[in-house]
Amino acid sequence: MSPISQPTSVAFNPYAENGGTILAIAGLDFAVVAGDTRQSEGYSIQTRYAPKVFRLTDKATLAVNGFAADGNIFVKTVKQRLEWYRHAHAKDMPLRAIARLIQTMLYAKRFFPYYVYNILGGIEEDGSGAVYSFDPVGSYEREACRAAGAASSLIQPFLDNQIYFKNQVAVSGTSHPKHLPILDVLSLVTDSFTSATERHIEVGDGLEIYVIVASGRSLTELSSIAGIEEVTGSASATDRVFVIRRELKKD
Repeated sequence: MSPISQPTSVAFNPYAENGGTILAIAGLDFAVVAGDTRQSEGYSIQTRYAPKVFRLTDKATLAVNGFAADGNIFVKTVKQRLEWYRHAHAKDMPLRAIARLIQTMLYAKRFFPYYVYNILGGIEEDGSGAVYSFDPVGSYEREACRAAGAASSLIQPFLDNQIYFKNQVAVSGTSHPKHLPILDVLSLVTDSFTSATERHIEVGDGLEIYVIVASGRSLTELSSIAGIEEVTGSASATDRVFVIRRELKKD
């Protein structure tokens, strides 16, 4: 008698984890959003240039990380919704409203969610820098800094220490600053990705840093940065958007 065959389970997983890391930091009157450009699956590098940070408006920049296909279609859909708003109201949607829009779009797909972690950075209507972080089903909050992706467990504790000053004791008679200068923030971003690239196979190749600056802020500090490029969408825009590109380790 032949042995009774055991039932086999057949399952289809529509998702993949494509590595990479994103982060954002809010300043007093600016926001910095950054991401690496490596796209991989496991130990296999699929491409060395897959942007994870996208300019939505002159006030808002969105970073997406997780399943690359879901991230691309989600960004495309968000941009479409913002274009409809612009045509209907003759102005760009405010950052706070964009955060709510993203939350609604993610929650609407909660039973078959976009497998992406989103970080939105930009300038609020009062001119302050802001960062909103989202999970795949739409829960979100405003924060001073947030990292997501493959190396988030390495970068987030570093940001907690350097931005929130956790486990640091202020010098007697002084207090920790509420906001860091923009050049210090950019230095922290570069150091975060450089160290993560050394430790994590899914992070590397290139780094794109978007800097959104509120109207009226001096741009003298930014002008000293090599390779910085302005990508502001409108010549009449009051807020300005810049991008800085750097190379990371390619191993």
